[in-house]
Amino acid sequence: MFDDLRGRRVLITGASRGIGLAAAEAFAAQGARVGLAARTAPADLDARLAAMRAAGGEAAFFTADVTDTAACGRLVAEFVARFGGLDVLINNAGGLVARKPLDEVDDAFFAAVIDLNARSATMMTKAALPHLAASAEASGQPAGVILVGSIAGWRGGGPGGGLYGAAKAWLHNVQKNWVNAHGRDRIRFNTLSPGTIDTAFHAEKDAEAKAKIAAGIPMGRLGRAEDCAGTFLYLASNAASGYVTGQILEVDGGQFMP
Repeated sequence: MFDDLRGRRVLITGASRGIGLAAAEAFAAQGARVGLAARTAPADLDARLAAMRAAGGEAAFFTADVTDTAACGRLVAEFVARFGGLDVLINNAGGLVARKPLDEVDDAFFAAVIDLNARSATMMTKAALPHLAASAEASGQPAGVILVGSIAGWRGGGPGGGLYGAAKAWLHNVQKNWVNAHGRDRIRFNTLSPGTIDTAFHAEKDAEAKAKIAAGIPMGRLGRAEDCAGTFLYLASNAASGYVTGQILEVDGGQFMP
């Protein structure tokens, strides 16, 4: 279905589990050359990489803490050295860090949440820009950046998740500037905004809490990481979405309809 992704060089942050790992596996199945980046490797990394290669792709793991600007630059450089360039960047790294109400927020917590969710995507994109522009110039096809937002970016986040929601809303907005600034470099920017996806992000919720959330979703269930994978493929494929940029695509079973 996404034949044009074969051979495309795709770097995914936060790819050791959940949505990022499901995306990596989906790209590999399309024949892409995939870099999985995270602070720590999954315990079954070798088996995961082998399965991606068996599926027809090429895959490598890169250790990086993308809350550190210098590490972002090193990660992009290591990926380019390994694969010879960069066609698609997926800024998936993110998380709550912790749930803290406003009266418990201090400078260190503020920095931790913003660094993980907003600064990481900014500095990864900054480091990737020249390589993405070079890809578009060489191939004649747009390169792509996909941000991962959240339903929290629209709704403000759950209890103690205000900074997380604000950081995701910031991502929803900042891509508009990037589209205007870099569209002529043939770089497309889009955001996938997940709803409640049943990953480690929601591990603290018991079955009853998850069932209550699911009851409020028109499709009647929580999302799965695999539900997001096809959307990443769509947004990365120039054949499917080559004239799509600056958009936020909700993947939430109808949980939020702006």
